Amino acid sequence: MAVYVYSITSKDHPMPLDDVHGVGEPPSSLRTVTNGSLCAVVSDAPEELRARRRDVLAHQEVQERLMAEGAVLPLQFGMTAESDEAVRAALEDRADEYRERLRSLEGVREYNLKVSWEEGALLRRILLESEEARELNAATRGGNGTPQMSLALGELVAQEAEVRQQALATGIVEALRPYARDETLSPPGGRDFLNISFLVPADEEEMFQATGSRLANQLGEECEVRLRGPLPPYSFV
Repeated sequence: MAVYVYSITSKDHPMPLDDVHGVGEPPSSLRTVTNGSLCAVVSDAPEELRARRRDVLAHQEVQERLMAEGAVLPLQFGMTAESDEAVRAALEDRADEYRERLRSLEGVREYNLKVSWEEGALLRRILLESEEARELNAATRGGNGTPQMSLALGELVAQEAEVRQQALATGIVEALRPYARDETLSPPGGRDFLNISFLVPADEEEMFQATGSRLANQLGEECEVRLRGPLPPYSFV
């Protein structure tokens, strides 16, 4: 039977999973596969595995329970192997890599930050600060503009928006960086201009969170700041 793989940990991890169940309907029982100093948390894989809400939540709960008690390499939802033997072989083949990564994640948590700028507020700021944009906007709104002027205004606004977003993103990251051990930038999506994850040591979490809150207050209603965490360190595995 196929095996669903949740996480890789050290063999001496406390494994606080007695009252936790895995994916599937009915929920599967969790077990461990060990090889040397490494351990994988697994269960039987459902015959039809889809990202149902109950299964995603079960996957997340396993990760969060493990993360609360020690370093963990969390696998993304849906990872399976042919058998326990295949999992054991993978632990052996990549043992040095897994042990090194576990050491690097000891005592740290992931925090994800996404920031968006309210479109109207950003446009008002550009018109306030750019004389060229104000003149083009006045001409097009007053009926004296040409199609070329409308196009030029659109291009100018896009360029000015990018400059301001990049500058703000740089300032935000620089303010948070002193409290993080590592960071990884992800492509922004939707209205977000910044999507970044930080690896934060436990003794810096309070300052990291406080700095995030201070930045959100400083930016005010113009920007939406969404800081999530602590999270399993998916972005650093």
